[in-house]
Amino acid sequence: MFELLEKLCMTPAPSGCEKQIRELIEKEISPYVDSVETDVMGNLIAHKKGNGKKLMFAAHMDEIGVVATCHGEKGQVHIAALGGVDPYASLYQRVRFLNGVEAVLAPDGKADILKTLKMQQLYADVGAKTEEEAKALVPVGEAGVFVGEYTEQNGCIRSKALDDRFGCFVLIETIKRMTKQENDLYFVFTVSEELGLRGAKTAVYNVEPDYAVVLDVTRTGDVPSEDKKALELKKGAIIKVMDRGFIAHSVVRERMVELCEKNGIDYQMGVLTQGATDAGAIHLFGGGVPSGVIAVPTRYIHTPGETVAQSDIENVLALTLAIAEEGIL
Repeated sequence: MFELLEKLCMTPAPSGCEKQIRELIEKEISPYVDSVETDVMGNLIAHKKGNGKKLMFAAHMDEIGVVATCHGEKGQVHIAALGGVDPYASLYQRVRFLNGVEAVLAPDGKADILKTLKMQQLYADVGAKTEEEAKALVPVGEAGVFVGEYTEQNGCIRSKALDDRFGCFVLIETIKRMTKQENDLYFVFTVSEELGLRGAKTAVYNVEPDYAVVLDVTRTGDVPSEDKKALELKKGAIIKVMDRGFIAHSVVRERMVELCEKNGIDYQMGVLTQGATDAGAIHLFGGGVPSGVIAVPTRYIHTPGETVAQSDIENVLALTLAIAEEGIL
């Protein structure tokens, strides 16, 4: 089942450059839906016609990355972050630009890597000796993603871009597995979430949903590097209560809990004060859209080693499928 997830994770799609992943997803879902379209912003919107209220599912296609901004006389490629990139987590990591050129992110001579390292103090080393050589390899505006191999071990998956290829994977599998539905369903794969929920802000205008469910990752509290929170790997799907930009609507949240209890789906409640998802934009549309978030507990978010449990993905998929088939009434 997870071969598709690996394929999704290994397809590069930094924010604003989602063409490759959009084409892959469209190919996977087209035989199973009534229509698929790409809107002006690049969001992929699939419609599976049904009765009742409009229910919009959303997961974002983009991943964090970097973009070339200028070049140095010694062959450096200076970069800016695409999304929430941590300079310390990026230090000496490899990136691959969309034209295939690979580089290592290294600090310039002014960087205090122990105290005040900033993204603008990192440059991409592409092996060039001169400014002209660097320009020929990586022109200004060329975007890239972090290199992070997909591996499975001890019931866990490690990869770059699980944020949010996991969510895309769950929606694709839901579309394929559905045998019934209670709502008029829209499956939206959004762009540029990492740059401020930009795709979701426009996609919601195209769909005008009555309800919304967003799929995304959420940090755990089961490793020393994270703040304490009651979220762990291998404990089930996360039904989010709140995050920095969103409070789940009680109707949607309670329906999720009801379906988990009814179908024997493992779940945990998520209360967070950091992070945000497309739900932050969607729930504010028009007069308001009752919305909820289903998340997978994830260690080391926004690094090349994002880690999730296979069993948690399976529980998220079971809950998403239950909502799609049984509806939010």
